[in-house]
Amino acid sequence: MQTTSLTSAVEEHLAAARAAGAGRSSHTLYGGQEHRLRQTLIALAEGRSLGEHESPGEATLQVLRGRVRLHAGDETWEGVAGDHAVVPVARHDLEAVEDSAVLLTVAVGTRPPG
Repeated sequence: MQTTSLTSAVEEHLAAARAAGAGRSSHTLYGGQEHRLRQTLIALAEGRSLGEHESPGEATLQVLRGRVRLHAGDETWEGVAGDHAVVPVARHDLEAVEDSAVLLTVAVGTRPPG
């Protein structure tokens, strides 16, 4: 059985994000070439963002620590630890309002209707 301490992973990657020039750190906890499901822990230092990008397919975002803003077109969602959102199909950006960690879950190779 494969297990991961999200608490430990969040601490490790937030420290790495704070030290990194780009202000972020990520690690795929589950998934890869042989899987359709991918779960990635993303840590962002306060004030940093992923930058606008295309939707990875059918995906959700769970805030594990901190506070983030997800921007998609004219829409903005602000989430805090414990919140969960469906990632929009449109181009979007994720911004850390404070040091934050999220769990991105993607069904690789899928495109939700939109």
